[in-house]
Amino acid sequence: MMVEMDNKVIPAPPPLPQPSVYPCHKKGLLMNGSPSRGYSYVSRATRDMWERCFDEGYKADVCINTDNGGIIHAHSNILGMASPVIKGMLKQAKRRNCWRSILIRGVPHDAVRVFIRFLYSSCYEKEEMEEFVMHLMVLSHVFVVPHLKRECEQKLELGLLTINNVTDVFQLALLCNTPRLSLICYRMILNNFKPVSETEGWKVMRQSHPILEKEILESLIDVENNKKERIRKSNERKIYLQLYEAMEALVHICRDGCRTIGPHDKDFKVNQAPCSYAACKGLELLVRHFAGCKLRVPGGCIHCKRMWQLLELHSRLCVDSTICRVPLCRSFKERMRKQGKKDEIKWTKLVKNILRTKSVIVAPLLDGQ
Repeated sequence: MMVEMDNKVIPAPPPLPQPSVYPCHKKGLLMNGSPSRGYSYVSRATRDMWERCFDEGYKADVCINTDNGGIIHAHSNILGMASPVIKGMLKQAKRRNCWRSILIRGVPHDAVRVFIRFLYSSCYEKEEMEEFVMHLMVLSHVFVVPHLKRECEQKLELGLLTINNVTDVFQLALLCNTPRLSLICYRMILNNFKPVSETEGWKVMRQSHPILEKEILESLIDVENNKKERIRKSNERKIYLQLYEAMEALVHICRDGCRTIGPHDKDFKVNQAPCSYAACKGLELLVRHFAGCKLRVPGGCIHCKRMWQLLELHSRLCVDSTICRVPLCRSFKERMRKQGKKDEIKWTKLVKNILRTKSVIVAPLLDGQ
């Protein structure tokens, strides 16, 4: 959109900070408006008076020229108070009899009319807002009308933003310096990239803003990579959790016994309660295999190799091997001193990850007690 005044193009000013309270709020004039309109900050009678002033153009002294020969009559004192940019345009505008003339081009005539009407009464028709919301966003940014700009942002965020227009709204949000709306559009594009990339707005953006398209595609790749990384870490945590549970079940079997297997000095009850260790059943079968396998040497049998690894892992997690009842715990403790640096680093990292996983799981349970 461009704004012309006597064949001169006026650039859009930098955005101003948005006020937290509107002037009419300070006067205590906040009233309810009609259901089909937007927010109303003044009484119904006062609002109707301002709208009549705009509709009838009583003693208007400004002529606003729009596209396709459209003309809107308005009052310079009202426009100047509502918009600092229009105030500057009016100061530079040449007088012809009692009239000042300014140009607002690049948006539909009806959108300019809705915009000027809002400057009078801070009201709009719901249907007009839905039809011209993007044009009103541009006008409110260019002419520095922060409360209208905020209205447009909220309408887009709360329902007017769709798959078909999100690309256009995203570009507009970047141009109009609305970071929240930009972020919402950005996330919507990434989460619905396939349907968005098939819209006409995306095809136009590819031609007009190839750099922006490239940045979005790079962000999409980063999102996919981050997603894969999260899945990988989640799978790792599951493995560490299973190892931690296996260590607990191993101590349980060797210390207390479970079902039909356990230490030689323990007697099993006939009516035994179900075991609370999820890994106990599988580990019990592994222990039975390890006890009877003829290829028990490491590397000879894959199941025995796994058992050797579990026993060594336990020894590294065990605090006191002198009282531990898990087989070979002390032997593995002594073996650690003779291990190479490479193996030591590998086991140390594994133990660290298991303990970290344990702390992440146990801490929330303790907090909830």
